[in-house]
Amino acid sequence: MKAVIIGGGISGTVTAMALRRAGIEASVHEAYPTGGEDAGAFLTIMHNGMDALRAIGAEAPVIDISFGAVGLELVTPDGRTVERRSFDIEGLAGPRTMTRASLYHVLQEEAISRGITFERGKRLVSASPGIARFEDGSVAEGDILIGADGLRSVVRTIIDPDCPPPRSTGLDVVYGYTTDTSVPQAPSLYRMIQSLHAFFGYTSTPDGSTYWFARLPTAEGVRSGLTAAEWRAAAFAAFDGEPLPAAEIIRSTGDEVFGGHSYDVPSTPVWFNTSMVLVGDAAHAASPAAGQGASMALEDSVVLAQCLRDLPDAPTAFAAYERLRRARVEELVAGSAAVSSGTTSDRDRNWLYRHHIEWDERVHAG
Repeated sequence: MKAVIIGGGISGTVTAMALRRAGIEASVHEAYPTGGEDAGAFLTIMHNGMDALRAIGAEAPVIDISFGAVGLELVTPDGRTVERRSFDIEGLAGPRTMTRASLYHVLQEEAISRGITFERGKRLVSASPGIARFEDGSVAEGDILIGADGLRSVVRTIIDPDCPPPRSTGLDVVYGYTTDTSVPQAPSLYRMIQSLHAFFGYTSTPDGSTYWFARLPTAEGVRSGLTAAEWRAAAFAAFDGEPLPAAEIIRSTGDEVFGGHSYDVPSTPVWFNTSMVLVGDAAHAASPAAGQGASMALEDSVVLAQCLRDLPDAPTAFAAYERLRRARVEELVAGSAAVSSGTTSDRDRNWLYRHHIEWDERVHAG
């Protein structure tokens, strides 16, 4: 069997490595010359995502370019820290935080070192059983086509032309980095702040740099096309005047600011046909609130490879993969949407804290 993978991001690259370990040849075809449109952001891989990397022997390079955290705390709008909790899953390298650009780089380098072929600048325009056609006129042939092409998946629409589009979460998400060590630090800790009007989180690297994000309630399209300075100003305005360190951290940040509107894919009706299947955000994109998007994609990669290895044909393997994954990821997407919107049923503000912890522990245990 030969697999043609569309998308060279996290799920596409790890799927290729998982398939190779399962004895299946795979090539990766990436639309972007390097990285991707969200490469400026950062992300966290939780314990279960690190487990998935460990299953294919790919955890070491990710550990090398990331930093860990030992706990999380919740801060209320009046500046009170209402709860702290340590991550108590022993013996696991997670959660780990890193930039998307560095993660893309090390995963792709690891895949190439294992003999996996990457083709860049290959934007899919159509596909039929056995063949994928790209915008530059080239084609790729294989027995199966795997759509790892993210939120705006072309493969998703080929499998099901009537599939629903991604859904706006009603949030802009801004990411920033500052090397100013005089701002409040959160070493080895995720500090989550629910302000009066927005949500802010930050953590500090071992060298004292600070990674931060802000979730700003906003209608789709209101802030499209902003510069880095404009995104920084929008984030600063959301927290200015509050008894919290958010505004101070944002003010200390230079041009390393990246923003955009957030979307999710709560349910994709059709995950596969006889020769094509979806993984990662192409099948189930979550808002960033629960911090599980990348880890769910990594799990997809390993489970799909196991199904293709162990079952007699692709359609049977695809069906088993969907049975194993659908309920799990759709629950995550729904829970993450509730955190983003504030519609969770918990009555007090501790739901912000609990949801981050409970998702990580429940998904790992599952």
